Amino acid sequence: MHTLTGLQQTDLKFHWCSPLDSGQQRASEKYQTGQLDFDGIVDFAREADELGVDSLLMGISYHMPDPLPMIGALVRETKHVKFILAYRPGLLSPTLFTQVVNTVSWMSDGRIALNLVAGISPAEQAYYGDFLAHDDRYTRSDEFLGILHRFWRGETPLTHQGQHYRVEDAQLGLGFKDGGRPTVYISGASDRAQQSAVLHSDCWLRYGDTPEGIAKAARPVLEQGCQVGIRMHVLARPTRDEALVDLAEMMSNPDEEHKEWVNKFVGASDSEAVKTSFRLAEQASGDWLSPMLYSGAVAYRGGPALCVVGSYEEVAAYLYKYKAAGVSEFIFSGWPTRNEMRTFYTHVLPLIREHERTASTAW
Repeated sequence: MHTLTGLQQTDLKFHWCSPLDSGQQRASEKYQTGQLDFDGIVDFAREADELGVDSLLMGISYHMPDPLPMIGALVRETKHVKFILAYRPGLLSPTLFTQVVNTVSWMSDGRIALNLVAGISPAEQAYYGDFLAHDDRYTRSDEFLGILHRFWRGETPLTHQGQHYRVEDAQLGLGFKDGGRPTVYISGASDRAQQSAVLHSDCWLRYGDTPEGIAKAARPVLEQGCQVGIRMHVLARPTRDEALVDLAEMMSNPDEEHKEWVNKFVGASDSEAVKTSFRLAEQASGDWLSPMLYSGAVAYRGGPALCVVGSYEEVAAYLYKYKAAGVSEFIFSGWPTRNEMRTFYTHVLPLIREHERTASTAW
């Protein structure tokens, strides 16, 4: 399934995380819940389409709207941007899930990818009637994805009897568009997550770290032919001083009650990805893991909030360092996320492409 051929010569891919509305504004506020600004989400997706964003990640959590119906609508409002569906094995049967994904692939001309998440909180999993332990959830994910891949390879009728799923003589009348399959991302920082990523995915997705930290963590995955992606934030301005001023403003007047809620959530989590990101933040010197990597928002926004901060040129150069560490894809957010998306694709991405062009002449 995997190949490392030409990995370093391939351009980096940059995706963005879709917000719950037209774009979150601050780094230290609680999540907005109880309403759905779908018109704002559509407007955000249309701008992402115009900017040339590769894909939009549609996240999943109990406090968020379900991503599946939203993707079904958004693919009809856009032309080029792809959608990465975050979903948890155990919510739908593998046959029904494959059928839904295949249907969206025809609605969108193949513009759907999958981010399979085993779950980060036993309490949240219990909301949905799921009481499996951490490693058992990954075992189920392996079984789930194994069935999906068999469908996409054209196996029919399909029969499977395993620990978590039983399927007999399953058939689907509609395959994935053009006979292919979606790109698969598997998230997590544990050894068990890495094993699943290598077995069943195209890309292992994890929260951020320094380029040196990522290189160490990614080595065993890369050696087995799986690509590596990072989920984090970015804040770029014309100068570093301007970036630091805006960062300070975004972190001002923080919601300490929300911070305490996040702390309790992390304490109850069994996710190695979540716990690793908070350990990194706790070890940071003055909220900085490196001169470019700010960790102060993690306590308010969780693991993805580790943020690359600096001038356009500094951010471009720093992100390019991750390529040498083996990273091939990024999924970003920002504060305000829509403005940051516009800034990144307009001012930072061209500089990264220049780094890549310069390096390509050396091959």
